[in-house]
Amino acid sequence: MKIYINGKFYEKESAKISVFDHGLLYGDGVFEGIRSYNRRVFKLKEHIDRLFESAQSIMLNIPLTKIQLTKVVVQTIIANKLNNAYIRLIVTRGEGDLGLDPRKCCKGGTIIIIADKIALYPQELYSKGLSIVTVPTVRNLPEALNPQIKSLNYLNNILAKIEAANAGCDEAIMLDSLGYVAECTGDNIFVVKNGHLYTPPQCMGTLRGITRDAILEIARKSKISAHEHVITRHEVYISDECFLTGTAAEIIPVVKVDGRVIGHGIPGKLTLALMKKFKQLTVKDGVKY
Repeated sequence: MKIYINGKFYEKESAKISVFDHGLLYGDGVFEGIRSYNRRVFKLKEHIDRLFESAQSIMLNIPLTKIQLTKVVVQTIIANKLNNAYIRLIVTRGEGDLGLDPRKCCKGGTIIIIADKIALYPQELYSKGLSIVTVPTVRNLPEALNPQIKSLNYLNNILAKIEAANAGCDEAIMLDSLGYVAECTGDNIFVVKNGHLYTPPQCMGTLRGITRDAILEIARKSKISAHEHVITRHEVYISDECFLTGTAAEIIPVVKVDGRVIGHGIPGKLTLALMKKFKQLTVKDGVKY
């Protein structure tokens, strides 16, 4: 494995950053998870744009331009000889001291790019569907740590993931402070009711998912009624279908929520149709290498 760190490639065993890096000490940084399919990096521009937006929000300077960063992402995949890859792009505040003050990070940011393969869920769950649970940990308040910022501080999500695992489930629904459905620990959530597609709006404590946006675009082009709308757990329970979306997860059906069987307890027709259309999109939409 070849890992890119600040302009150089390193073998996995020798890829290191300082223990004084603020990304390690405080989760002070931003990241993106990106995928390539058949030698095409899917939605790379959108991922790079979102990375820079996250960095802008936390006043983090990325020491490369968008064009330069795009090139090194592709170079890292090529260096690892991967036709299909999962890419983790990380930018930290850089090396500082044991204090919080980001002004002490005087050497500029640390850029790390890792390219490998990933399987977030067992393949059988894509045909059988997930069982998920609502957990007590609520999603971060937008006024505190805005979920739109894809920061290295993922403790909020990790705590919810622990609660899901303790309940015997692979994924968790996180509510916002008002009790509405926000998102899952690493995925956006959709429900289908009477042929209409619904997903929580971005203002309700959800990350603007790139796969989420791709599904909404597919729906509009396919003349499927799609809405960004507040969702309660009741509306999830009585939905005809439910599925999750994310770069790592892609699209995965949900067949049980908090013990309630969704629809007929199997992946729904619209979910399966969107999974197929998404696969078709990934092989033609992206930066070729």
